[in-house]
Amino acid sequence: MTDIPGSIHAAFAEAGVTGSLHALDIDSGAQLDIGADQPVCTASVHKLCLLVTLHELAAAGELDLGEQIECRPADRITGPTGLAAMLDPVRMSLRDVAYLAMAVSDNASADLLLARVGLDAVNDTTARLGLTRTYAVHTFAELFATVREDVGPGGAQALTDPHIISRLRALDPARTNRSTPRDMTRLLGALWRDEACTPEHGASIRRLLGLQVWPHRMASGFPFDDVHVAGKTGTLPTVRNEVGVVEYPDGGRYAVAVFTRTANPAATLPAADAVIGTAARIAVDALRAL
Repeated sequence: MTDIPGSIHAAFAEAGVTGSLHALDIDSGAQLDIGADQPVCTASVHKLCLLVTLHELAAAGELDLGEQIECRPADRITGPTGLAAMLDPVRMSLRDVAYLAMAVSDNASADLLLARVGLDAVNDTTARLGLTRTYAVHTFAELFATVREDVGPGGAQALTDPHIISRLRALDPARTNRSTPRDMTRLLGALWRDEACTPEHGASIRRLLGLQVWPHRMASGFPFDDVHVAGKTGTLPTVRNEVGVVEYPDGGRYAVAVFTRTANPAATLPAADAVIGTAARIAVDALRAL
């Protein structure tokens, strides 16, 4: 029998990363564990927990996804995508703000939603779903504020210094938004089985995850027109993550969570991105062979 954990570790090593992974057959419960209970910083993967919370509150009648919300330039966290990159005032529905937060991982949109629902509600949702190792500590503005504080006067240029990176609270699961690979596949499995939300709201969440624009991580491992990958990435200095569900035309559904770190502080590391897809493919192939 092939040594699946060994193959995944070898792929990680070749790409210059360390990593943890959990893969779950959503219907049979078969699973593959590579450090699946290791605490990890979630980065933007935590937007998935926010999205579930938003839809839970909508299902309970506590908010309307069509509610209009305004975002002024002065109120936005800066960033390269979505509202964060826009220059003028914007008014849109909570539903469309959620689309930007998920599809292009817009931090300004995520913080608009957090201002509406609150961190406590997000943590109540993850607790209700039994995600005992998952906790939101910061909004995204607060998260990046800790990075600026920890970097000090050197600014973004200092993020090439391993000593600076080692002291970032944003990279310490004990002090930042956190989870485990197993918790994330548990959440994805509940979403795909309509156990996390009502079927209507679960379908809306799955739709948004399927609209993510980044194909260079998990989806790169499944280059087939009839295999669908829906997921959410997360990125911080030296951190590259993705959690998602891989769906095959024969009905097979597999939740996969991959969290990686690299010693190389470079922002562009194609091999480190692609190995998420490689590891996910190895894991899913192993589950499909059972």
